[in-house]
Amino acid sequence: MKVVKLSPTGKLYVEVCLTPALLPLYNINDSIVVVIDIFRATSSICYGIDNGATAIIPVSEVEECAAYHGTDHLLAAERDGKVVEGFDFGNSPFSYVPEKVAGRTVVLTTTNGTHAIHLSKMAKQIVIGSFFNLTALCDYLISKKHNVLLVCAGWKNKFNLEDTIFAGAVVHQLNGASYKLDDSSIAAEDLYLLAKDDLRGYLKKTSHGERLKLLGIEADIDFCLNVDITTAIPVLEGDRLVKLI
Repeated sequence: MKVVKLSPTGKLYVEVCLTPALLPLYNINDSIVVVIDIFRATSSICYGIDNGATAIIPVSEVEECAAYHGTDHLLAAERDGKVVEGFDFGNSPFSYVPEKVAGRTVVLTTTNGTHAIHLSKMAKQIVIGSFFNLTALCDYLISKKHNVLLVCAGWKNKFNLEDTIFAGAVVHQLNGASYKLDDSSIAAEDLYLLAKDDLRGYLKKTSHGERLKLLGIEADIDFCLNVDITTAIPVLEGDRLVKLI
């Protein structure tokens, strides 16, 4: 049995990768990776799996998603916040309600979230995080007693606030549970503590939030900041995200 690598203090690691561009700097093979894309991919994935989707297949490119045309899968494609023409829907959580996705498999490609999932495929395990499943996710991570790497999808490989603040919320629940924090985890937790009493107010200033507002989908932003409305944890098994049992 492989021994989990511990910090020099004998604690597990919890680290925050602030953008997928920094992933090569981390020991991803020895970590449970939590992929985070709050506005909106991982929120929609959590919501869809909790609402009965059989599986969600994340693909990197629109062409990969289009290759599923003619199957019985639902096809979801988003670029720059917009639904790609010719697909069933994008990554608005309001598209992942039971009457649409229950019992169905969704093929999904997004600007940032599915990109981060694919870059993380060498991880020991990949799970999906959002404010929707925050407590369930943290309880699971603590129970696994393994190193954790929180991967923020960001915006086109750049840092963003919303993903980092969610990472900080996870760090806050894990802090004190035998984890050693790196500097980015400390910074993320500090940002979360600054924002937590008014998440919506604080995150109004985000650049991606502004992009979504220009598209007239402020309701998506507001909805994605609901905390603990689901308990399902999507986990990558092969090429599919399914409900962790």
